[in-house]
Amino acid sequence: MPLDIPNLKIIEKNNRINQVLTKNLIPGESVYGEKLIKFNKMEYRVWDPKRSKLSAAIFKGLHTLNLKRDSTILYLGAATGTTVSHLSDIVDKGIIFAIEFSPFVLYNLVLLAEKRKNILPILADANKPDEYYNIALASDLIFQDVAQPNQVEIFVKNARLFLRPEGEALLSVKSRSIDVSLKPGKVFHKVNKELSKYFKEIKQYNLEPFEKDHALFYCKGLKY
Repeated sequence: MPLDIPNLKIIEKNNRINQVLTKNLIPGESVYGEKLIKFNKMEYRVWDPKRSKLSAAIFKGLHTLNLKRDSTILYLGAATGTTVSHLSDIVDKGIIFAIEFSPFVLYNLVLLAEKRKNILPILADANKPDEYYNIALASDLIFQDVAQPNQVEIFVKNARLFLRPEGEALLSVKSRSIDVSLKPGKVFHKVNKELSKYFKEIKQYNLEPFEKDHALFYCKGLKY
């Protein structure tokens, strides 16, 4: 069963997802050249699975995400804000703390946040959550897209500090960022095993053909 969350529209064709759309927070404006589509006088943005790992995961079966319009999100590795912008559509009454390490990349994120007031860009290292501990709030969702060998460690460190007891956490893993000598399947198996030490519930979604050698892990029930 496809996701059922506010401001998200999933179009199916022949019992398969054909398009994922988010209701545009800023009607008439696209963020990264995505198509704008109108349904019942409402404007939606096409959420490209080749440009967003979260969209790719939805295409590959992610259906348990419990986002609300007023949810708080901590996004680690926000980059220029492609996925952040779609989450901004969804949590139109909430807030997204968008952590990015590169000042050059953060500049584009700041421009995005000038129009989308529910995005708070933060220049910081996700491996050092103490840098934003006094800024970010307890979060309903943590999303991490940080290509580092110790990305599980970074993920758990942030979850322990910011994830609410009933919150959910999503970890995007690029296998070659962890160990280029191992096949992706073996890397993902190791990641799953490591995550099971810290979370009660784990689901894995391989993102091909949208993202090569990538998987997204859904985690819930942090073991404090």
